[in-house]
Amino acid sequence: MWLLYAFVSAFFASLVAIFGKLGLKSIDPTLATTIRGIIMAAFLFAVSLSIGKFNDFSLNSFSSRDWILIALSAIAGAMSWLFYFVALKEGPASAVGAIDRLSIVFIVVLAAIFLGESFGFKTAIGAALISLGAILITLK
Repeated sequence: MWLLYAFVSAFFASLVAIFGKLGLKSIDPTLATTIRGIIMAAFLFAVSLSIGKFNDFSLNSFSSRDWILIALSAIAGAMSWLFYFVALKEGPASAVGAIDRLSIVFIVVLAAIFLGESFGFKTAIGAALISLGAILITLK
């Protein structure tokens, strides 16, 4: 099931680039990212509330370590969105999206270092092909 969720995620991520590029024509990217974050937070809060995710929630539901890691993840995500929207305002959506997907290469390397995930020959070739693909898409 995770594979289906990953493909749906990729599809919606592609819509971020299209809608974002169209919406950034006369808007500052930092302000647009901020508004986007507020709308996302409100939407996710409504979804979580509607499916009962807050029923047994308390601030003690997470350990201190969990809170720190979730906060760091949120800050990293906000930084990613901020730089993505700045790049999207100035550059072509296809090139910005391709370079942004180099995050996969970073994930593979960082997951091997910090999570102990395997980094074999096939993974290295895949990461190299993703990098090559990003380069080819950005070249004009």
